[in-house]
Amino acid sequence: MSPGESARAGLPAGTVLVVGAGLVGTSVALALARRGVAVRVRDTDPVHAAVAASRLRGAGPSTPTDPALVVVATPPDQLATEIAAALREYPSAVVTDVGSVKLGPLSELRRLADAAAATPAPTAGRLDLAQYVGGHPMAGSERAGPLAAAGDLFDGRTWAVTPHEASAPGATAAVEALVWACGAVVVRMTPREHDEAVAMTSHLPHVMAALTAGRLDGAPAAHLALSGQGVRDVTRIAAGSPQMWRQILGANAAALRGLLSDVRRDVDDLLAALETGDTAVVERLLAAGATAAAAIPGRHGGPAEHLAAVMVAIPDRTGALAELFEQVGALGVNIEDVRIDHDPAREFGLVEIDVSAQAAAGLAESLRERGWAAHR
Repeated sequence: MSPGESARAGLPAGTVLVVGAGLVGTSVALALARRGVAVRVRDTDPVHAAVAASRLRGAGPSTPTDPALVVVATPPDQLATEIAAALREYPSAVVTDVGSVKLGPLSELRRLADAAAATPAPTAGRLDLAQYVGGHPMAGSERAGPLAAAGDLFDGRTWAVTPHEASAPGATAAVEALVWACGAVVVRMTPREHDEAVAMTSHLPHVMAALTAGRLDGAPAAHLALSGQGVRDVTRIAAGSPQMWRQILGANAAALRGLLSDVRRDVDDLLAALETGDTAVVERLLAAGATAAAAIPGRHGGPAEHLAAVMVAIPDRTGALAELFEQVGALGVNIEDVRIDHDPAREFGLVEIDVSAQAAAGLAESLRERGWAAHR
């Protein structure tokens, strides 16, 4: 049995309903459909719903039955409401979500469950939180909407699964089967551990990118013309939706405040060092960043990868990039990452190829022998 078939076999029998046809919700639907899972998508925006449905058409079976599993993929401020609605509407279904913050929605769900339990009227709607297990795929894009969705968005990416103390073991197993079926790798943790982790690895980086990009506002065109790949790398994620990120940061404010206080202390130390000329402090802060960056895990959560960049000048003509990639592949070198710096003043671009540190020097030399302007 293939990994995909094994993952599908672990899912509850029946349809999966995705509530929210944005980038992540539609990507979940497409990922499941490619495994042959019956999927439906629902959204309050009729345009998003129609686009998602059109993209699913022919991708997999669609059966209008009550779902066995519901994936809530709405904006952060709607998560608790939609999760509660799914638990009430489909009491036998397992319910999960893809939200960026776990503690806030879980706290609101507990409040709603307590309120429902204290109300004698049967129409109040009981909430069985045993059927709910939180989740958060660590994949996305600065783009949004169902047109940006992709069935392979989660391939090889980590996906946090965050059962709470009342989650049923079977519900947790069903959500983990969903993750594997989407091509991702399960990382199980508590809701609190999740929020602390994403504050450090996702929310703080977004804030720093936004603050850095904000300094470019109103800069003279001549200054911006000097922008290289470094500033693009640092500011790329700042293009994410401000409305969505306002909700995310507000929902995880407690964890984020402590990290920002630490950053403020480091900025204060740097300002003082620059004023007094204390280069030792400057180097200490830079060295701390370099050491921590080297500790970031590599692909699939494995050990940190030791990569080196090879810079290649590439002419502005059709097929040049494909030709470069083909020759790198023919040399037996795997490209781990690639960045392209376009300069409007030149008739060529600069391609930065990340490869293993052991292969970098040989690759640069081999490319030069083949007529490319390449260097490390």
